Amino acid sequence: MLKSTYCRAVLALLAIGMAFVNPAASKDFTFDEKTNKEVARKLKIPVFFAVPASSRADLPSIDTTDPLIDFRHPDAADAQGDIGLRLVISKRRGLAQRLGTSGLIQTGDLLLSVRPEWGGAGVYPNIQMGISHTGIAYIKDGELHNLDNPMNAEFLGNQLRGELDGSHYKTINVLHVIRPRGLTEDQRARILDWATRLASNAKRVYPSQISFNQDYNAPKYAPGKPINFVKQLGQIALGQNPPGNIGMFCSEFTWSILALKDCDADTASAAFRKSGIPSCVKPPMQPMQATGDYVERRSIKSYAGLADGPLLVIDAMNLPEERKNKMLQTVFVNDPGRLAKLSPGHKAIAETMKPKFTPLEKYYSGIGAKGGATREALAISARFNKEVPDNYSPTSYLVNTLLPVHNRNRTMDYVATIVIE
Repeated sequence: MLKSTYCRAVLALLAIGMAFVNPAASKDFTFDEKTNKEVARKLKIPVFFAVPASSRADLPSIDTTDPLIDFRHPDAADAQGDIGLRLVISKRRGLAQRLGTSGLIQTGDLLLSVRPEWGGAGVYPNIQMGISHTGIAYIKDGELHNLDNPMNAEFLGNQLRGELDGSHYKTINVLHVIRPRGLTEDQRARILDWATRLASNAKRVYPSQISFNQDYNAPKYAPGKPINFVKQLGQIALGQNPPGNIGMFCSEFTWSILALKDCDADTASAAFRKSGIPSCVKPPMQPMQATGDYVERRSIKSYAGLADGPLLVIDAMNLPEERKNKMLQTVFVNDPGRLAKLSPGHKAIAETMKPKFTPLEKYYSGIGAKGGATREALAISARFNKEVPDNYSPTSYLVNTLLPVHNRNRTMDYVATIVIE
């Protein structure tokens, strides 16, 4: 959401050593007290890196021998919201093949790269909920494939096949799976077509026609303006070779592919050659302001903001005022030990962003204050929304799932978290 290099700067992730107690193979996510304690000890994530049960998608039958764990965060054990994660504990070898046939992941799902060691490292990593990158998944010939920007070997592998074999995915240990709501089989087929076209031409179009934008504070989207960048991406996928180069950051690239879900690549070809935006191009999720109004208004029309993730998780716990405020304060505490575990690039970003994000502490404590939002919290919210452009950061997809189930702005659901041993 702000200027960052975290989509491209892929450095070695410290092994988190998931020596789990493996329950019997199951097609359902199951809870076990002993396993839960072991998971909590190994993951060592703050409670606001997990999500409430209301975020979860309804899942079809899952066919896998990988352990499926219903993890409940111990810091929320006596709170409301059922805060936790659905964990799939999986070996790295053969991962794309197993996930492709399991039924857990579908074409159009988003793969969010998670760095557990970010938890507690400072306000910026905490606000990001540990999420550093976004790719999009598609299932082809019974195998899971990933498509990402940058469209290079780092993310798509040496053969650019996108089989979770790029150096990024070989060093990431945790992936959240997020599902756009209500995708039909026809829409998934169209996403598959667009993704396949882009992937098969990655060497030709990247970086000559599609490049990587490192500035997360410079999205192509602008409120009230036509989304020409989505049309240009479609033209590139269709081989129409539009003039110019389009630079996108990772989560903008996935947003744009999802925006093509109603466009049939064959029949819509002529529409992409004409002036104007084809009518089939539709935003998959409203780009977010820096802060939202859900905690203040709690309306069916309320929205979430880019920086609201931890706030919404803690809000879902419905804690007594004093305990809630203490937990909100933990979002803004810097742990030097955890900060030291960040890569040099990520550490520099965290330290640079700290003074810019510090005012959010008073926004967090004041926006949901007993008796109504404080003037100071509202002023901070207004200032952030003025300074930060509407955007779709990697974290925004998870934040969207934190809105209530029937909220009109909710377009995403949380599926599960893949923990790679």
